[in-house]
Amino acid sequence: MNFLLAADTTSWYIGLALGLVVVAVAAGIVIAILVLAARIDSQAKTAVGAVETLRAQTDELGGIARVNDSGVRILHSARALRKAAVGR
Repeated sequence: MNFLLAADTTSWYIGLALGLVVVAVAAGIVIAILVLAARIDSQAKTAVGAVETLRAQTDELGGIARVNDSGVRILHSARALRKAAVGR
C-alpha cells in the first residue's frame, strides 16, 4: 500500500515539475517578445523622426507652379519659332 502512495506522490511531483517548466518557457517567450517590442518601438521613434526630416527637406518649392508655367510658355515659343523658321 505504501508503494502505491509513493507512486501517486511521485506522479504529482513530476506533473508539478513539468508544469513549472512549461510556465518558465512561456515566461521566457513573453519576455523575449516584450524585449523585441521595446526595440521595435525605439526604432519606430527613430524612423518617425527621420521621416519628419525627410518631409521637411522635400517640401514643395515655393513658386514651382510659376516656374512650370514659364517653362511651358518658353516651350510653346520655341515651337512657334521653329515652325516659323522651317515653314511648317
